[in-house]
Amino acid sequence: SNMPKDNIERAIDKSKSSDTSNFEKIRYEGFGQDKVAIIVEALTDNKNRTASKIRTILQKVGGSLGENGSTSHLFSNYGIIQIKVDELSEEKILETAIKSGSLDCTFNNKISEVICKKEDFYKVKNEFEKLNTEFLFSGIEWRAKSLIEFSKEQNIKIVEMLDKLNEEDDVQNIFLNCNVRELNNL
Repeated sequence: SNMPKDNIERAIDKSKSSDTSNFEKIRYEGFGQDKVAIIVEALTDNKNRTASKIRTILQKVGGSLGENGSTSHLFSNYGIIQIKVDELSEEKILETAIKSGSLDCTFNNKISEVICKKEDFYKVKNEFEKLNTEFLFSGIEWRAKSLIEFSKEQNIKIVEMLDKLNEEDDVQNIFLNCNVRELNNL
């Protein structure tokens, strides 16, 4: 889900290392290009190094790294389950989602998405697992309460910022409060 294969492989390699470093999951908040709110989740053995790298990337695009809470109020934390569209019927997904206490379901021609409260995530996931459902993605995500639309030029700069952040080994997830379109779809 928007995670380059290289980042996944680096994270796997990092976890396999026999290094006895203590890795810590940490969340950074701030503002990027054109004041887009950003949350970066990282897994690091050196908080200062990771914060410095993220701060530098954001500053180069006119943004800034903020304190915890500086942008999280613009997001909500949800459990997300994504299922391939031909895996289950819409009716079965809706029935299971309602039964398990989900908040919402969305459908398009590629994926079906079930959204639930963070604290209900494992209960909802277990109900879908009982149906032998294969997930495209399942996890806890930050979702923006409202999304900002940007011009083609602004979108290109935001994608460049995301690419630089994704190049960092410690960065695991990035969440924004704007719609980002793929460059080939502009």
